[in-house]
Amino acid sequence: MRDNAHVSAGINSMTDLRSEFSLGDAAATEALGAALARAYLVTGRGAGVLYLHGELGTGKTTCVRSLLRTLGVTGSIRSPTYTLVEVYELPDLACVHVDLYRLRGAVDVEELGLRDYLTGNHLLLVEWPERGATALPQADLGIMLSYHEEVRRVLLCGRSERGLKLLDALENDSRFISYVSNIT
Repeated sequence: MRDNAHVSAGINSMTDLRSEFSLGDAAATEALGAALARAYLVTGRGAGVLYLHGELGTGKTTCVRSLLRTLGVTGSIRSPTYTLVEVYELPDLACVHVDLYRLRGAVDVEELGLRDYLTGNHLLLVEWPERGATALPQADLGIMLSYHEEVRRVLLCGRSERGLKLLDALENDSRFISYVSNIT
């Protein structure tokens, strides 16, 4: 499922451990979000950073909504497209959903104060991280969603020890594996 590879197409070029597969439909994208939440819980609490890359309509927010629901967020889960940052407080975890689509670069991102969320039990979920330039904390896991011939493709890149543990947990999540095809 994983190999060392040079990664591009929206994820910083670097040698990462990665997984790549296809998702059949929106339910499979929701299953990815739920599996990411379970993987986060299995790998232990603490600060975590996930980057979500992909063009408009590829399922970034769908994935995040499912992740948040699985972690226990109830009530409305809004896309942060206009608010830029949405914080969801849970009893022992704060989830921070960020959308940088409308920002112009590092200066705009610095003003959001995202580094304040890197302590304690915070999970930072960043859509459009490429717009944040150097102002963003390093991701534990990069998630690239794209379409190829009517099929949603997912590329996951582990960028830290925690990211590698997340990939391992996903590999072993039997509830998720049934939703994916063409695992490489």
